[in-house]
Amino acid sequence: MVEYGGFITDIMIRIAGDIVLSDNPGKGIRKWREFFDISQAELAARLGTSPSVISDYESGRRKSPGSQFIRRVVKALVDYELERGGQRLYIMSRQFGGERFWEAIIDMRDFDNPIEINEFVRAIGAIMAVEPEGYVDIHGYTVVDSLKLVLDVPSYEYLKLYGSTTQRAAVFTNVRYGRSPMIAVKSMMAFSSLRPAVVVMHGVDKPDYLGIEIARKEHIPLAIINKPIDELLTALRNIVERQKNITK
Repeated sequence: MVEYGGFITDIMIRIAGDIVLSDNPGKGIRKWREFFDISQAELAARLGTSPSVISDYESGRRKSPGSQFIRRVVKALVDYELERGGQRLYIMSRQFGGERFWEAIIDMRDFDNPIEINEFVRAIGAIMAVEPEGYVDIHGYTVVDSLKLVLDVPSYEYLKLYGSTTQRAAVFTNVRYGRSPMIAVKSMMAFSSLRPAVVVMHGVDKPDYLGIEIARKEHIPLAIINKPIDELLTALRNIVERQKNITK
């Protein structure tokens, strides 16, 4: 697999996120295919499929494509553009620059020692909505304002949730309907196979049906918590402090 670096990776993540978050992913594919000026036949050839498959997705005759198909589409589009000099990619890099992601971050820390997922959930007073499928270690956490993330932050910046390790808890505060955190995670996974060790939704009594379905389908443990944000942050930081005291 080709490794992409710098702004090209950011752009690929953004395109994939835009398609996933679209009300009609098929139309999203068409929009980006036309942006890169590639025919259905050429795109199909690069994907090893038929033009009718591309046409069916774009017209809505075939149900929404999965994350792996979208990932392959984005890679094919970007490879095609790079072969022609990459002018459109350069233009996009100028348009999509910025560090708005950090405005959505509330707290972000790594643990000195991993903590098992059930112990982590108990320590912060959360309840599992979708159980882990096996033993899972948590190596840190990121607390993010979900509304700011979804509304203000470009989807290609979502991978920064992981910090120095993907084995961390992604804690989403200010959740209204119980689905936006999982949609954000889904948009990340459309291009990258990375996923958080657990997603914690703060502020809801129970996740939305769509949020639960995404968590189950993508095999991501999901927990909920509804205590005041200050208490949640204190509980998280207490885990870090306890580990520091143990190592002293």
